[in-house]
Amino acid sequence: MRGVKVRQAGAVAALGIVGVALTGCGVQPTGVISAGEPASGLTRGVRLYFASDSGLRGVPRPDTEIKNLGAVVKMLAAGPQPAELRDGLTSLIQHLGGYTVTGTGIRVTVHLDGLYTESGRDQGTGQLVCTLARAQSVRDPKVRTDDVEVTLRPSDGPALGPYRCAEFLNG
Repeated sequence: MRGVKVRQAGAVAALGIVGVALTGCGVQPTGVISAGEPASGLTRGVRLYFASDSGLRGVPRPDTEIKNLGAVVKMLAAGPQPAELRDGLTSLIQHLGGYTVTGTGIRVTVHLDGLYTESGRDQGTGQLVCTLARAQSVRDPKVRTDDVEVTLRPSDGPALGPYRCAEFLNG
């Protein structure tokens, strides 16, 4: 019985020595270390693109289900959320008028009622192109956002595009 207690005491002593050795290994605590920008990269789900002084900025809407591409344009036209407004984002397509949007594979077409008053190379057009390209890639996982081509077809005036999102992003 005495041998068992001696072995237990020896084991406890050995664990204590190991514990002291591990806690005293010389690594000292540090303060806050700046590591640069927050993590970025691909996000899942819908992403709306809004205009800003520095160009288009994508804003994720991860919990948004896409019923159709027209609903995504409606969300875009509704504009940024209050925190995004404070961050300098705005929507330039608030008064788009009537439209229908169709998409198959890498092709998306926006059929506009009336005249499209933008140049086609502006942030408003970029908002539409990038938002619809992302939405189409979410709807069809075989389609990459970068491959989607968006064409604007006003009922009055020539068609604009096809455009790809990369044409509107600063880079």
